[in-house]
Amino acid sequence: MSSGQHAPIVHARPTLADVARLSGVSPKTVSRVYAHPDAVSPDTREKVLAAADRLHFRPNVLASSLRRDGLMRTVGFVTAELTNQFYVQVATGIEREMSAHDLTMVVATSDDPEGERRVIDALVSQRVRSILFVPVGADHSFLEGERRLGLSIVALDRPARNLVADSVVLDNRRGGYLATRSLVEHGHRRIGYVCNPLGVYTQDERLAGYDDALGEVGLPTGRTYLRGSDDVSVPIERLIEDLLDLPDPPTAIVCGNNRATTAAVRVLRRRRADVALVGYDDLDLADMFGISVIRHDPVELGRIAARRALHRLDDPTGATEMIVVPVEYVARGSGERPPVG
Repeated sequence: MSSGQHAPIVHARPTLADVARLSGVSPKTVSRVYAHPDAVSPDTREKVLAAADRLHFRPNVLASSLRRDGLMRTVGFVTAELTNQFYVQVATGIEREMSAHDLTMVVATSDDPEGERRVIDALVSQRVRSILFVPVGADHSFLEGERRLGLSIVALDRPARNLVADSVVLDNRRGGYLATRSLVEHGHRRIGYVCNPLGVYTQDERLAGYDDALGEVGLPTGRTYLRGSDDVSVPIERLIEDLLDLPDPPTAIVCGNNRATTAAVRVLRRRRADVALVGYDDLDLADMFGISVIRHDPVELGRIAARRALHRLDDPTGATEMIVVPVEYVARGSGERPPVG
């Protein structure tokens, strides 16, 4: 330290015992004020809180959140991203359901397998009561030991791999089928499919539905009109442009998720407004812009997953279940355009 400088004065953080001495009550009474305020008389409560305010005392939230069994009144939600409105709404559903059961949700994000394991391990070490997560990695067996010890685990949007766990997913195959079938019924035979990322469970299922609808009318289920990438840094707009540049471009496009839908709207408005479009996931203002979509309720998906996690706390050894959340086709105009060209 240079001449003339002095170390800052550090005061010890006030303790519960300090508040008890200043307010003239026992430490147990101070603890009761924070844990069970209704069990303390208003005068005593006011005296304790005044002393705490004067001392700038903050209760130990971590300690007060511990149950007698050593677990927190907390659940963890792990997802790859929170920039996507779909996952924000899922988180909202989880939080609402858990809050109704006096549980607090902690959100963590990671978009790679190593990070996924790291944040899940951190949450488990904090003794959370449940882990709800959108699987990213190809192997979740590292959680099997914790499951056997009673940790409640639920996978959302896609099943976990190498792990016995409940899962809550959308009816993805049905959604891919409904989107494509509507376009077929309106006369389209060259129907594109665009998404990024492509190599995930949800897209495998939606593509299977796309193939189902094409196969029903004898159309080839090859990949001439499929554009996608496993590299999320690849712009979806570029994939759509590539489709439109084909010698026989598609007259209609099915989008595999909400990001692809947004990108398709931008490109088609600029280049080919006559191309029919069906998006996956509803979008803000999609009704105003006449965008036909496969719609579902991500908030309800989150609620269902939370209920399953709570059920698993009560029944840790029961048979696991995959719960499939329904989807529906919403016609707004963009998916009902007849083929041109």
